[in-house]
Amino acid sequence: MEFGKTSQLYSLNKSTYINLRWIGIIGQFITINSVRFIFDFEFNYIFANFIILIGAISNLFLIFFYKKTHLSNRSAFNFLLIDIIQLAALIYLSGGILNPFAIFLLIPSVFASSSLDIKTNIILIGFTILCIILLTFYHEHLPAPLDQSITNIYIYYSIPLALIIALLFLNYFALSFGKESNLRKEALDKIQEEISKEHELISLGGQAAAAAHSLGTPLSTIKIISQELFEQFKNDKDVKKDIDLLVSQVDRCNEILKRLTLNPIVDDFINKDLSLHDYVKEIVRSFEEISDKNFDIDIEQNANSFDVTKSIEIVYGIRNFIGNANKFAKNNIYIAIKSDSEISEITIEDDGPGFPKDVIGKIGEPYIKSIKSKDKSKSGLGLGIFIGKTLLEKNKAKLIFRNSETRGGAEIKIEWQNKNLANI
Repeated sequence: MEFGKTSQLYSLNKSTYINLRWIGIIGQFITINSVRFIFDFEFNYIFANFIILIGAISNLFLIFFYKKTHLSNRSAFNFLLIDIIQLAALIYLSGGILNPFAIFLLIPSVFASSSLDIKTNIILIGFTILCIILLTFYHEHLPAPLDQSITNIYIYYSIPLALIIALLFLNYFALSFGKESNLRKEALDKIQEEISKEHELISLGGQAAAAAHSLGTPLSTIKIISQELFEQFKNDKDVKKDIDLLVSQVDRCNEILKRLTLNPIVDDFINKDLSLHDYVKEIVRSFEEISDKNFDIDIEQNANSFDVTKSIEIVYGIRNFIGNANKFAKNNIYIAIKSDSEISEITIEDDGPGFPKDVIGKIGEPYIKSIKSKDKSKSGLGLGIFIGKTLLEKNKAKLIFRNSETRGGAEIKIEWQNKNLANI
């Protein structure tokens, strides 16, 4: 999934949007008719009710004719534009910008800011500002007696100015939080994808081991029969050649099955719970087979070594951070495992360049990138750290990111309360 491709995230939940529109439509109907028939204010309430009816019809269209569960970015824009026009028309009939309910003009664009793309939001904001300006100069009289209290021109023009400022302010924050929420959602989807792959690999490993065990007996039988046939036809050169080939292929199958069943890392992770020390040792062992870096593991002698329930999430989280250390280290990766009666912790350090100063305060967030990175091939978007952090925190770990004072590179400390670690 590329960073810029978040179009699938730009949508509105149809049922939520419909419910919000019903609340607005019912509120408009009650307000318009209460002002006319209870407070006896004079204005064109018939046309106002017709405008409300149009809003209700558009909502019924959404319910019965729009079959998708989410409104696409384009569809959401069209309906939100209808909402703004409807509100602007009602406010035009009832005093324009002096109407206290003019504040509701801000709602559609602010509501859209956290869910729709930036272009759609800019258009909605621009259209809302245009409506506010037009309603300032063109509108029906505010129903009496409220219009008699506004006489100062400075107060009058300060109202649309305040609305525009509030609109920009609220949309700015909604856009910021909406973008962050969409990126986090995309990153969390990535986590689910990675964990799904990990489950699939383990499932395949288990199936391979089961297949190897099941195939062992028939292959042994084939080998015995082949050897007997060899004794019977050892004087027949043509048959002997075929039997030799058959025996060699049986032996080859046995070697392949033996390799499938003698994988110590997979067997340990699948078949039994491990202590935190053993988890780290097995993960480091898998890296040592492919890395030319030196791994220095320091285990405190009096450290507790109770077994932790097997967890793909813990393994994947720790592996992510050790993998990052291996990626950025010059020569050495230092891993310290400490624990006492209450706390267990893993500290991972390297002798690499460390976390860039311009992003160290954001470490753990998805899609961050240092502008000062010299080696673009090693710079990332922070997604790996986000995945590891999320998975470990889900399993009750506390994480600290900083630059090491002794090694010069990055330092990551993962800490558990023993009571939480034992109950995972």
